[in-house]
Amino acid sequence: MCPVFRRQWSSIYEAIQDARPQRHKLMRLYTKEIPKQGRIILAGDHTAWSRPDAPTLRERTYEHYAQGGRGGRPVTAGYGYSTIAWIPETEGSWALPLRHERITSWENPIDKAVWQLQQVCPHLPSRPITLWDIEYGCAPFVIKTANIKADKLMRLRSNLCLWGKPPKYSGKGKPRVHGEKFKLNDTSTWSETTQSIEQEDAKLGRVRIQLWTGKHFRLSPDHPMSIILVERLLEDGYPRVNKPMWLAFVGEEMPPLSELWKLYLRRFAVEHWYRFLKQRLHWTLPKLATPQQCDRWSDLMPLMTWELWLARDIVRPALRAGFPP
Repeated sequence: MCPVFRRQWSSIYEAIQDARPQRHKLMRLYTKEIPKQGRIILAGDHTAWSRPDAPTLRERTYEHYAQGGRGGRPVTAGYGYSTIAWIPETEGSWALPLRHERITSWENPIDKAVWQLQQVCPHLPSRPITLWDIEYGCAPFVIKTANIKADKLMRLRSNLCLWGKPPKYSGKGKPRVHGEKFKLNDTSTWSETTQSIEQEDAKLGRVRIQLWTGKHFRLSPDHPMSIILVERLLEDGYPRVNKPMWLAFVGEEMPPLSELWKLYLRRFAVEHWYRFLKQRLHWTLPKLATPQQCDRWSDLMPLMTWELWLARDIVRPALRAGFPP
């Protein structure tokens, strides 16, 4: 390696070793940029930093790896990082992270996301609606976020079994906790819909959205949810795909049904940010030696993203292909 580049990389590694980013202060600085008008949209997810060739790196965990891990397996040794991002636009791929932190070896993605929500929500100007993938569509996440001032829109696995409201107490025996079974992949168990609409979408074509209220997970009977089924339709009215999209809403103020399903699609902006993070900001390129160095390097990623966002009108003409539009 050229001596000049060797010295530059040495300086970078020394800076990462000595830096102490103030994550909470940076988060509060980010939240000041969120407008007070309009509904705040947050998206949460987690991703892997694969480090299979670093056996001496402390606190490595096994992480799901979409690109395929060692030997083509979808699991890799490395670090998992949890992110909560503000989605500032109705279209496009901008996602602005408010928290982006490592999931330690004694945590799991759900507990980390709950903790991050607890840190973020008190500093927001209004109650947000948060968007979550299938992994978070479960009873533990609903229970642990019940006291957080945030609405939740979660995707559900299509093989889940939910339950309705229990019938009125008959006066004999123990009161029932659950009502009728509601199995997502069994239409014979579906009750009458609360609301059903059809609409034309410019990209997806004809779409049917159905709503059921008062459903719950078996382990969280005290937390009722609204269940939404989104189906793309053929011209004859039959579903276009075998596995439709199931969503669950838990919160105080549900948007109109015609807007709710489109709102969930904005969650994919955080996945675009992960790709941008790895491909353009080279987040996973350095071979750092300690968890602390990895965390300090990772703390720079939200900061750089926010700088690009705030300077977007200046740097937009110079952005290369693959940057957020």
